[in-house]
Amino acid sequence: MREVSDLPISDSVPMPDHAIDYAAIVESFKTRFDLRVKKWRRSMSGCAWRVYYHDGRVVNWIESPFPKTPISLAIFLHEVGHHAIGFQTYKRRCEEEYHVWGWALNEMRRLNVSPDDRVRRRFELSMRYAVGKAMRRGLKDLPAPLTQFLPQAA
Repeated sequence: MREVSDLPISDSVPMPDHAIDYAAIVESFKTRFDLRVKKWRRSMSGCAWRVYYHDGRVVNWIESPFPKTPISLAIFLHEVGHHAIGFQTYKRRCEEEYHVWGWALNEMRRLNVSPDDRVRRRFELSMRYAVGKAMRRGLKDLPAPLTQFLPQAA
């Protein structure tokens, strides 16, 4: 099994989709973060959670689409990012989402997979949703980097 460090990484021209070994990327991240995949989703959505057992075991779970394109890779890495960053690292959920997206996009670049327009749009829409939800629930002190995702005044 290859590790992420064994995969081609470059700041030069991104690899075409057909040249990317998505299966090796998946296996590497599953090993690196001790992840289990509950289900490979058919939709472009995902979920990440951790289960603590009375005997001390901890199991890291994700659901996401199996990566086959930059957008499905971004969603997979976003869910992995919740485990990489940590669920309790940020007080606000919208702030966690922002940092997890940043981690996922950086990992894509590190793997020489360019975040394309679909990926950038997904990030923006996801953050607009997260910030909007936080504001509707009464968040008073939105962190400065997240203000760019507030609804635009008409």
